[in-house]
Amino acid sequence: MSVNPSVARRSAARLVAVQVLYQMEMTGADVEQALSDDRDRRAEAPRRGPIAEPDSSLLGRIVRGVAADPTAFDQRIGAALTGDWTVERLEAVLRAILRGGAWELEARPQTPARVCISEWVDVAHAFYAGPEPGLVNAVLDRIGQQLRPQEMGRGG
Repeated sequence: MSVNPSVARRSAARLVAVQVLYQMEMTGADVEQALSDDRDRRAEAPRRGPIAEPDSSLLGRIVRGVAADPTAFDQRIGAALTGDWTVERLEAVLRAILRGGAWELEARPQTPARVCISEWVDVAHAFYAGPEPGLVNAVLDRIGQQLRPQEMGRGG
């Protein structure tokens, strides 16, 4: 089964967005500098395997969208966490994945909610082999229920 090239490019954009958001959090780089650094890094790096070139438009929208108001996304994520979990307790990579997923659920209604959640769970699988993808699924599902109740089967 072959993957649609534009779907593969969007998936790659989500993965790279996590890396850029992580870099921004770790280094304090601003959005444009982080995106420029990423472009330079990818231009210099040898292509490895069948990984698609990221959709640069989507990549930029995710990073700029999250960076525009990370506090709002953190509040939404925090409300969807259970138990004694807080956004601050999450690893930076996990925080970047959840922020990207929350942004996409809010800002890209053209992507069906369940597809969006599945895509970000796949991104989590690229970074984690443990329970983290399940956490991403649960948190983004709760955010999807809040933002898109009709689509998630909760509205009337």
